Amino acid sequence: MTVPRVLAGLVASAHRRAEQLAAGPLPTAPQRRAPSFREALAGRQRLSVIAEFKRRSPSAGAIRDDDPERRARVYREGGAAAISVLTEPDAFGGSLTDVTSAARGAGLPVLMKDFIVGPAQIRAGWSAGASAVLLIVRCLADEDLVHLHAEAKALGLDTLVETHDPAEIERALALPDAVVGINNRDLDTLTTDRRRALALLPRIPPDRIAVAESGYLTPDHLAEIRGRADAALIGAALMRAADPSEFLRAATRPPRAA
Repeated sequence: MTVPRVLAGLVASAHRRAEQLAAGPLPTAPQRRAPSFREALAGRQRLSVIAEFKRRSPSAGAIRDDDPERRARVYREGGAAAISVLTEPDAFGGSLTDVTSAARGAGLPVLMKDFIVGPAQIRAGWSAGASAVLLIVRCLADEDLVHLHAEAKALGLDTLVETHDPAEIERALALPDAVVGINNRDLDTLTTDRRRALALLPRIPPDRIAVAESGYLTPDHLAEIRGRADAALIGAALMRAADPSEFLRAATRPPRAA
């Protein structure tokens, strides 16, 4: 399987980190039982928000260097249903300790967002207090995708399985109970087009949880996916917002009746 060129370096680095984790001590059980990621998002009659913590990214550059515990608390107060935390260290400046801090600050389900290629990464996220892990279909062969999904479920974690096209959605839907994400950002070119989610969301059955990711820069942008997705994942716009709580309150406010 060919990994898009923008991803190649990140995936190679992820393999090295996975090997290092596998060679280290076995992770310990988390201090507290993590809340359910799937249950926090379910329901297309409302639109939940997964609020993301990330310091920088290849597409946005430097965003904001903040304390994940404080930021997660602000997100919770604004009405976020779950928190996403970037743990990739090189391009995103993240770490597993950010997961622990965010979980402690918010008391909400935390998604460990990384380029996961090995089970040791999943076990490390579980130990850090994650409720769910990200699996990117484009980065994984079918055998690896199935294996990593099973590893997460064995630890009691949910999976957000990220897709970009119809074939990838079918691969994600083959995984029992996987939350299916549609990323509006092309991971090869890093361009973002919100029409991608609009076109692909109808392919996700109503009994599966659907998440639209990337490109939602204002609360008004979410109007186009209400009733079509269970949740939206919002990152850079929230990290840059002068008042992220107000952004979230506007994003999660039910639309006015006509």
